[in-house]
Amino acid sequence: MRFYEVIDTLDLNSDNYMATVCEGEYAGEKMIVTDGECKWQSSENGFFASHPDAFSVPTGCDLKAVDGVRVFTEKIGKGADLVICGAGHVSMPIISIGKMMGCSVTVIEDRLSFANNAIERGADRVIFKDFESGLEEVEGGKDSYFVIVTRGHRHDMDCLRAISKKPFAYVGMMGSRKRVAIVKKELEEEGLPKEFLESIHAPIGLDIGSETPEEIAVAVMAEIISIKNREKKTKGLYGGLLEALMNEGREPAVMATIISRHGSAPREAGTRMLIWRDGRITGTIGGGCIEGNAIAKGRRMLMEEDHTHAPVTMEVDMSKESAEDEGMVCGGNVELLLEVV
Repeated sequence: MRFYEVIDTLDLNSDNYMATVCEGEYAGEKMIVTDGECKWQSSENGFFASHPDAFSVPTGCDLKAVDGVRVFTEKIGKGADLVICGAGHVSMPIISIGKMMGCSVTVIEDRLSFANNAIERGADRVIFKDFESGLEEVEGGKDSYFVIVTRGHRHDMDCLRAISKKPFAYVGMMGSRKRVAIVKKELEEEGLPKEFLESIHAPIGLDIGSETPEEIAVAVMAEIISIKNREKKTKGLYGGLLEALMNEGREPAVMATIISRHGSAPREAGTRMLIWRDGRITGTIGGGCIEGNAIAKGRRMLMEEDHTHAPVTMEVDMSKESAEDEGMVCGGNVELLLEVV
């Protein structure tokens, strides 16, 4: 079984890590660790078999040497699940920005015409049910971001009752301070945990003086980004990349992963991008000369008939001179690991 097929079977609410050998005889060998125990390894008698304790408790996104061999470890996540309760005017730009960010977007709506609007706007999943029933179909998790933008506080309360029973990274509710206070007071009297009620971001979004639906959507998504990045969520294999591999897995591609970063490079270690033979890409590792060099190298790797090119590392220099020549505003340099998958 290929590593991304294993990843698709993982409980992503567990602590899952992947380690990849970057160089030498075992370059490209992988191991997946779940809750401190080996879940899968690509070779039974390879590098990880001879170093069983080196990665039992990974520390996150890290490049380290084991017996002189560099190994890249990263936490496996699926990216942000954006769950929007309500499909009114504000929801539409939230859907659009969420998709631009690479979120998996679910919308719950009990009015057919509004649910159809969410489908047309590009939501990955639209649940046409009342909010309480619809949320029963949403599992929730540590990467789940709930946005409550319904048409009335009765519906807000239905959503909050359901969400309070689920794991989540963020819950935000739109409404005036008076409406928010009424909802919280009534739910506290019902017995909902005070800790949960205090965790709700309401009124929703960063306070940037938003007025139009589009401005409100920017404020909401900016708040979600701030929470997501503050928690240092994984930048690894998730969302669109995993979906693309599962949907197009019969077609070889090159996975480009930033394994180290120095200076002011635009993306962090663990950021990934898929490169297809025709030059298409899924994801981004920062644009400009970083992606240009990676795409060129990746396409050359895919030209080999058997598609078994060994993994390679490459450095992309974004020093002042190089950055100016390429029109880049960042400096520093990154090291990439390129693998045929």
